[in-house]
Amino acid sequence: MPEAVTGYYRFTDIFFEWHKSLPDQEDVSPLKALLAYPALVHPDHPLRHEGGNGLELHLGPSGTFESGEMRLLVSSAQVEYIQYWLHAMQLTKSPIPIPSSAYLIQPSDLTNCSPSVYNDATVLKKAIKTIDKNNKRIKGAPSLLTNRRINFEKIRTIWAAKVGTWLAIDFEAWDRDHTIITEYGWSLVRWESKDDSKSEVTEDGHLIVTEYRGFHQTYVQENRDHFNFGNSEDVDKHTFRQRIRDMIARYREKGPLFLVFHDNNQDVKYLRGDSIKALTDFEYLLPDQPPESGVYVIDTGDMFAALEGESSGNKRSLERACRHLQIPTEFLHNAGNDAHYTLAAMISMASGDTLDVQRDKRWPNRTSSINTKVEFKPWEEDSDEDDLEGIVPADRSTMQISGEQTMPDPEGNDDLPDEDIDISGALQNGGLIPVPVPA
Repeated sequence: MPEAVTGYYRFTDIFFEWHKSLPDQEDVSPLKALLAYPALVHPDHPLRHEGGNGLELHLGPSGTFESGEMRLLVSSAQVEYIQYWLHAMQLTKSPIPIPSSAYLIQPSDLTNCSPSVYNDATVLKKAIKTIDKNNKRIKGAPSLLTNRRINFEKIRTIWAAKVGTWLAIDFEAWDRDHTIITEYGWSLVRWESKDDSKSEVTEDGHLIVTEYRGFHQTYVQENRDHFNFGNSEDVDKHTFRQRIRDMIARYREKGPLFLVFHDNNQDVKYLRGDSIKALTDFEYLLPDQPPESGVYVIDTGDMFAALEGESSGNKRSLERACRHLQIPTEFLHNAGNDAHYTLAAMISMASGDTLDVQRDKRWPNRTSSINTKVEFKPWEEDSDEDDLEGIVPADRSTMQISGEQTMPDPEGNDDLPDEDIDISGALQNGGLIPVPVPA
């Protein structure tokens, strides 16, 4: 007996094309009605997980598309469950044929596949249009931006799984000799399993090297005594090194360890260098699915570059990235504070919507069909510009609320309305079928 093939179908293919291939025309109306936007987000829709807050679809950049284009996907298990449910509810005389496996996108074809939950028809429709619009935008985009986009979605996927330890790290060195490390700061989130649930554990800390207390900064602001998230500890050089080594070793034993930096180049050198020697093996390339072990490097500079559509090697400073993410900062260039704000920036992006949807929510109407990079206003880039608001007239064109410009669906019909059949009763009784809803 041949092995069953599983994978994903494009949501748009299921939504717009599946009903066209049905041999029995009497089956078309029930399928179209079940796949209409209002039905898909209905609390009693059969694809909705019990206790879930919406319909779970999947967003994946497919490896078959070199441009890194995104696709909203439906799992083959979900498609098969629709087939079963319609027949079990006696809405079809026999199980309808499902799309051929030739149209399946298999997991090996995907560079990443992250879950997305929808509980509002308008949001779902807009997500589909946004994905289509941004796929057109990134065609021909430089590979660096493509890689950043793919990595952004991988981080979202792994973060949503609540696995491992996410440890943000920052070092401060004397600005007249960068081999002299004066501070170390960390901020972490990890999960502890208890009674079939996971509780979040957080921690912040800041170490100062006692021997280098007299080394004061010349070119950058010195804030070593302004740690905002606890008490700083003064330790000697030996203790300083051992504390960092023990921390890395301890958390990598508990599962996967994700080291979070903002522009990781120098900090990784410190961890690997002779003065610390806390890190030997690690990966820059994140796995497609949540790992069970290993050490991985995550850079919030690259994450923000993906979010704003930066295709060059340029990265925003931590202060500027936090400003645009609306994360207030105070006393930067303190290693503990910088680590805390780095982790906050990562969580803000990783826990948000998919990249394109998140960007459009944060900064609506800031990109164009020919420019994928967000265009920020001067006062958004520099806090000094805020002082000019009462002097320089505001640009009213950016302050008015404009209506959403909609794009026609391929069929010219957003909701696939069907007047021939009413499945509301079947939806309300959908819970009577004791079959687990597939992922």
